[in-house]
Amino acid sequence: MDRKKFLQSSLLTGATALTGASATFGSIKSNMNSQNEAADFNLNYAPHFGMFRHHAGDDLIDQLKFMSEAGFNGLEDNGLMGRSPEMQEKIGQQLAKSGMEMGVFVIDKGGNGANSFTAGNEEYTQIFLDACKEAVEVAKRVNATWMTVVPGNFTRHLPIDIQTGNVIETLRRAAEIFEPHDLVMVLEPLSDTPDLFLRTSTQTHMICKAVDSPSCKILYDVYHLQKNEGNLITNIDLCWDEIAYFQQGDNPGRNEPGTGEINFQNVFGHIYEKGYRGIMGMEHGNSMDGKEGEQALINAYKEADSFM
Repeated sequence: MDRKKFLQSSLLTGATALTGASATFGSIKSNMNSQNEAADFNLNYAPHFGMFRHHAGDDLIDQLKFMSEAGFNGLEDNGLMGRSPEMQEKIGQQLAKSGMEMGVFVIDKGGNGANSFTAGNEEYTQIFLDACKEAVEVAKRVNATWMTVVPGNFTRHLPIDIQTGNVIETLRRAAEIFEPHDLVMVLEPLSDTPDLFLRTSTQTHMICKAVDSPSCKILYDVYHLQKNEGNLITNIDLCWDEIAYFQQGDNPGRNEPGTGEINFQNVFGHIYEKGYRGIMGMEHGNSMDGKEGEQALINAYKEADSFM
């Protein structure tokens, strides 16, 4: 998976670190308000760290404050498990202060090319299950519900049905860890390489049915599935009962809505009309650099969200 710093020196002045941080955010807020009124979105779009670094600087908490001031009510952080427990707690505290919701983070062990679920290797499975136990504690620090899981690559010497059975068995064991905590692993079909086992929404739907757990659902990433299968609205409808989370990026380019071929007003409007009010993860880059590019991104979401 393709998973995506400078603070102006004038913002760093202050008599103490605390007052300096306060002055910094005061400047950020003023700068944002002078260019852009906070958006009132119909859906809950969630940026990731780095997406607004030219406005907010490198500090993660200042970035969260900027996201909130701009009208975003969610956050994604694929690398959350790699951050210190202290930083995880700070992120969780700021999310609560800002009334923001934590979206997905990636369970970062297991399910990669080196130890795919498809192999049915107990050593690989234990690496993943240990990471699931760690993820439970991480989720508590940020009040998260969803965690991204990718089963990994094909094991080419095994029949496809045996590989599928191995994936299902591994996920059932992970679900047993998450169910007591009301946590949900969301399986993401990807387009990054043809070696990846999980490719389509309907394949993922079948696996979720077989796992048969409220803790195993689909992450429907509009970018990846436009590349792998297209027919977005029809497949969303077909897989609706197992979809728990959405991400998006336009194709080609994997940038904000309006930079590629996808009609996001139609797609977002359809998801809204079906009653989804969960997070829509902004799993993409910015098509332009700098503050101008960040403002263009905000404007793009205003446009794509104007389906009412």
